[in-house]
Amino acid sequence: MHRSSFSLLPMTELKPRKALFNPEVKRRGIYLLPNLFTTAALFAGFFAIVQAMQGDFERAAMAIFIAMVLDGLDGRVARLTNTQSAFGAEYDSLSDMVSFGAAPALVMYEWALQDLGRLGWISAFIYCAGAALRLARFNTTLEVVDKRFFQGLPSPAAAALVAGFVWVMIVSGIAGADVRGIACVLTIFAGVTMVSNIRYYSFKDVNLKKSVPFFVIAAIALGFALVAYSPEIALFGFFVLYGLSGYVLAALGLFKRKAA
Repeated sequence: MHRSSFSLLPMTELKPRKALFNPEVKRRGIYLLPNLFTTAALFAGFFAIVQAMQGDFERAAMAIFIAMVLDGLDGRVARLTNTQSAFGAEYDSLSDMVSFGAAPALVMYEWALQDLGRLGWISAFIYCAGAALRLARFNTTLEVVDKRFFQGLPSPAAAALVAGFVWVMIVSGIAGADVRGIACVLTIFAGVTMVSNIRYYSFKDVNLKKSVPFFVIAAIALGFALVAYSPEIALFGFFVLYGLSGYVLAALGLFKRKAA
């Protein structure tokens, strides 16, 4: 009687293969709390786009500022609860691209830039591309840059410049068509500054546990009062000063090098 053909196969071929699903390998979960804030920030950015399409630009600008607050909370919550993850970092970047890249560009375009024709949508694209490049560069240089400074204007601050300008003009009763030239320059300035090598103070080395002089608490109280009295002017004014601060620091550094 002839042997079965299976006996001619190597013994390794006769061994049963591993199951496609190994019950011993657990799937990695997603931390709920920090990603909840990220989702809320993403929702605020998307809401700003919807409001801009419907012509409610004031509400759209406010939604971008709300996204800024939520975006600032998700990272701090993750660090406080020790729930940082690679997924959270990537999700946060995608949320930032919507809330601080696409949303401000679309809001500004719909409010003022569309009357400029080709120049209008090109300036909006420069801002949007600047935000994308800024976020990509930030993710790839996270471990090598000085933590005290940002390289280029942070995308939330750039979004605050654009959205704050829209908000201030609307409250002042000024139409977008009347200031479309300024809106175009501001949009391009924000987009280019995001991808520049200008350094901006990050405030990451501020130690909240240390004692501070009395005037610091007084200044904080004054800031809250200004925001309560006129939030659009106070917020826009702060981010204008912050946007210019990088150029001032760069000019001072250049002056010191020449003097030395």
